[in-house]
Amino acid sequence: MASAAEQLASNLNFATFAKAEDLKRRLWFTLGALLVYRLGTYIPLPGLNPEAFAQAFAGQSGGILGLFNMFSGGAVSRMAIFALGIMPYISASIIVQLMTSVVPSLEQLKKEGEQGRKVINQYTRYGTVLLGTLQAYGIAVGLESGNGLVGDPGWFFRISTVISLLGGTMFLMWLGEQITSRGIGNGISLIIFAGIVAHLPTALAGTLELGRTGALSTPLILAIIVMVVAVIALIVFVERAQRRLLIQYPKRQVGNKMFQGDTSHLPLKLNTAGVIPAIFASSLLLLPATLAGFANSASMPAWATTIVTALGHGQPLYMVLYGGMIAFFAFFYTAIVFNPKDTADNLKKHGGFILGIRPGERTAEYIDYVLTRITVIGAIYLMFVCILPEVMIAQTGVPFYLGGTSLLIVVSVTLDTVAQVQGHLIAQQYEGLIKKSKLRGGKRGR
Repeated sequence: MASAAEQLASNLNFATFAKAEDLKRRLWFTLGALLVYRLGTYIPLPGLNPEAFAQAFAGQSGGILGLFNMFSGGAVSRMAIFALGIMPYISASIIVQLMTSVVPSLEQLKKEGEQGRKVINQYTRYGTVLLGTLQAYGIAVGLESGNGLVGDPGWFFRISTVISLLGGTMFLMWLGEQITSRGIGNGISLIIFAGIVAHLPTALAGTLELGRTGALSTPLILAIIVMVVAVIALIVFVERAQRRLLIQYPKRQVGNKMFQGDTSHLPLKLNTAGVIPAIFASSLLLLPATLAGFANSASMPAWATTIVTALGHGQPLYMVLYGGMIAFFAFFYTAIVFNPKDTADNLKKHGGFILGIRPGERTAEYIDYVLTRITVIGAIYLMFVCILPEVMIAQTGVPFYLGGTSLLIVVSVTLDTVAQVQGHLIAQQYEGLIKKSKLRGGKRGR
């Protein structure tokens, strides 16, 4: 039987949306914040020669700079004040999550609820400032080493670059938090989503232009479109897939009343790690090619040239390492974000148990067993989604933005955003029912 929330969700329509004034305000605020972000990607750094940098970036767009440019919405290709994007914040969040599994004091903060979460978020902000400062200074030094990129190199340019890039990152972090609290949620994810979507029309136009010039045949373009649609359908199916463990709660007595035992489910996502494994694997594999691009190819030893060539897009070694790293980070990140022992302890604390499994240590082992099995499926799914487009890119020259990582981010964020909007609509319907009710409790609350 469908739950009350599912019954309400099935009755949602445009009339319900038109009455949701709070949701419309949140949507307009989100759109306005994303517009501010897009405008910031066109403001260049002070003291930089934009034309010279555009020419220098064109030779490095296939490396890690191309990946960061995708996440920053094109800000890297223009070296705008948002060139660092939100990546320092994401890196700091992952580092703090790792430390919560190692440092006992941080692990204790994680268990303290809302207050502990605020302290951990503050540590994440401090980490963002540190990482952003180091990355911005490295970018400033790298720009100065370029030929004709900086009009007046020196400490003034370095300090102004660090302040501009770090300020841009902190502003984006604040903007993401505002979207989460005052908008429709998922602020950081929506910022990355907006950057990728902004370049999808260009990628589509580039693909069609290749077809017009004869570089790609019409059947091949149709096959690419079919592949993209199939990959999107697969992402939607897997991202919504769950393995639900049946949780049983025993009978309990409150006063003179005996309450029957209840049942619930512990949902385990098929892809617990999300898009993080693909991002990590891409960054690590593109790093050698990027470093080689900045270095002088004539001075590189033969073995380094061989490695860089073997790690090029579409090469067998690249594909093998890419798939292996995705699988490794899928298990690694799942182990960080989901602790079976804590879940088993919480179930035991509230009297819940899995049928046929002893509460406590046995429950933790069973959850870990199930989680490991579904993570294998999730890792295979991530490898397939990310490697198949890479093969197509290598064979056909399709723009980079049609890759598996970008599709995975776009579809995942879209699903989360739709769920957030649906949640606001359901909450609005509940509020309407409460206002119309004539229960005594409702009258006392006024």
